[in-house]
Amino acid sequence: MNTLHEMIDTKTEDLLPTDPTAASDMLRDPSKAASFRWGVVLVLLVIIVIAYLGNRGYIVAALVNGKPIFGWDVNQALMSRYGQQTLTTMINEELITDAAKKQGVVISQNDINTKESGLMKSLGPGVKIDDVLKYQGMSRADFDDQVRLQLIVEKVLGKDVTVSDSEISDYISKNKDTLTASDEAGMNAEAKRAIFSQKINDKVQTWFGALKAQAKIVTILK
Repeated sequence: MNTLHEMIDTKTEDLLPTDPTAASDMLRDPSKAASFRWGVVLVLLVIIVIAYLGNRGYIVAALVNGKPIFGWDVNQALMSRYGQQTLTTMINEELITDAAKKQGVVISQNDINTKESGLMKSLGPGVKIDDVLKYQGMSRADFDDQVRLQLIVEKVLGKDVTVSDSEISDYISKNKDTLTASDEAGMNAEAKRAIFSQKINDKVQTWFGALKAQAKIVTILK
């Protein structure tokens, strides 16, 4: 006979009444029988859930020389070390996303792909995005999220930002050796992007500080 089947049969039999009088009472009283059946179902459900979670690795995360490291200990350690930092990041991202919705700013996947392509070009030829992400320890989804937030900030704060020809010429003369482009049009475009980004960065702290001041943030995690 299958061992697992024997274990299940044995545990199920333990739930049944051994007292003939108790069994007789249940037969005479339908409410007692119904309560008993629900009790059996509940116990079996608990057993199934515990077995499922155990198989999924949520109870025991690892074994070290036979000693278990439990999943809740891992979660507690992560919360203790990185919980506050992660929560702050999530709050900041939510504030930026809400600001985008209020101003009707929409970022498409095509916008994200175009921005990422430009970022890769600025790093020089032969640089692959997968290599950069591997070095940074970041997934593609996380990278897309970061780029999306950057685009939101640029669209929200860049509406009234202008870059003059004289600023571009001055930037090129001072940073020509660090530009990746070699032709005039490419250098102008690269310089314009750099100046635009700097002007956005100059406005970010004031803008974001105002967002936080106006928001209602209740932090429960300490």
